Amino acid sequence: MDSLESAIAAECGGATRVELCSHLLEGGVTPSAGLIATARKKVSIGLHVMIRPRGGDFYYSEDEFDVMRRDALMAKQLGADGVVFGLLDADANVDVQRTRQLVHLARPLKTTFHRAFDVSADLSRSLEDVVEAEADRILTSGAAQTAVEGIAMIRRLVEDAKDRVIVMACGGIDERNAGRVVQQTGVREIHAGLRTPIAKQYGSASILTQPFIVSESRVAQLVHAIRSLKE
Repeated sequence: MDSLESAIAAECGGATRVELCSHLLEGGVTPSAGLIATARKKVSIGLHVMIRPRGGDFYYSEDEFDVMRRDALMAKQLGADGVVFGLLDADANVDVQRTRQLVHLARPLKTTFHRAFDVSADLSRSLEDVVEAEADRILTSGAAQTAVEGIAMIRRLVEDAKDRVIVMACGGIDERNAGRVVQQTGVREIHAGLRTPIAKQYGSASILTQPFIVSESRVAQLVHAIRSLKE
């Protein structure tokens, strides 16, 4: 999510963690220090910060990697509970060395290897690489457009991961299909956007100040759907 309003709505709806970023239309980049600090004051649930210096691919120059190191330290200093990032090499393999550097730099924060995983050359090998790099979790749709379409691969990744790394499903998950994804993949964590378009009224004009905001009611419905699986 890329706004304070969305983070607050997610918590009010029952989410246990939020991923904070900016410029979702670019796939998400590192949010400002001001947004991180204010979100930390406003929400008490887990706050995980995207560390991504730009949109586009996940093969970064040394200067860009330096930016990522500094941003990870900034997030830690501002009270984040975790950081989210992904680094690939020129051949679309997980960059194990630099990933491990960021993981160690961020400690004791939790670390998530994001959907750069899904565009890597070989998911099975990438799973082993992320484990070697010591990250805590992988965010994945199973390299499919949506988690529902990637159910078989996500299930395979969960089985291969065992207890070495958490596999968190993502990609088009909502209150209607979350139960199916959890039951058929075996994941223990899911990532969902649950956004709705908004427009604010200024005088006689309706102005789109931001394209989407997280829907508190939809978060609550998803949480209810997941809890119902345990009853």
